[in-house]
Amino acid sequence: MNDISKLTASDFLDGQLLLIDKPLKWTSFDAVKKLRYLIRKKFNLKKIKVGHAGTLDPLATGLLIICTGKYTKRIADLTLQSKTYEGVFTIGATTPSFDLETAVENQKDFGHITPEHIEKAVNSLTGELDQIPPAFSAKWVDGKRAYIAAREGREIELKSNKVEVTHFDFSAENLPEIGFNITCTKGTYIRSIARDLGEELGTGAYLSALRRTKIGDYSIDDALSVGEFEDLILPENANQK
Repeated sequence: MNDISKLTASDFLDGQLLLIDKPLKWTSFDAVKKLRYLIRKKFNLKKIKVGHAGTLDPLATGLLIICTGKYTKRIADLTLQSKTYEGVFTIGATTPSFDLETAVENQKDFGHITPEHIEKAVNSLTGELDQIPPAFSAKWVDGKRAYIAAREGREIELKSNKVEVTHFDFSAENLPEIGFNITCTKGTYIRSIARDLGEELGTGAYLSALRRTKIGDYSIDDALSVGEFEDLILPENANQK
């Protein structure tokens, strides 16, 4: 990523690829909207194209690739890159959304679960999978986003997708929490892996923490927070803080 403080309006219009660490509870569009505002303010631009290459849920943090100007044409190719995530699955209960967007329910005993049980379940969820997306997802069903129907309490039928989990490490030292590191193909829902893991174990499970660390060869280690980007592009604001 180029030195943000030295970029010109032409640089952003010609195209920049920005690595941003998305904050917790922000939507991916919130991050795009904020960066677009900052770039327009800095250079007094009426408009500039800005988009992201792969959505992160509001309850997830981590790497978001944001493209500006002519680089927005690269978004489709960037979304095809593999993704790496780290986080926590919690066993012994479920939630309707498969994460903490909705309330915990269906609590079950997990005292009999051993690392061997978890390893067997993890192995069954590694490789090529027919994965059913979460009802609380942005999938289109009958002309509406699936999460709209889910929040209205309506049952919907989602078709399975072919995905591949190429790497799945776990740590079971702090049950009911299971730490994980997963690399997977485009379109894989980590929340669905939580659901499927819970079904394999017979205890239920949900996603309790998620952070995206890589997209292809791009790493969170090279990303800026939204605040850091703002301080670089509008240093006068940083001096006023």
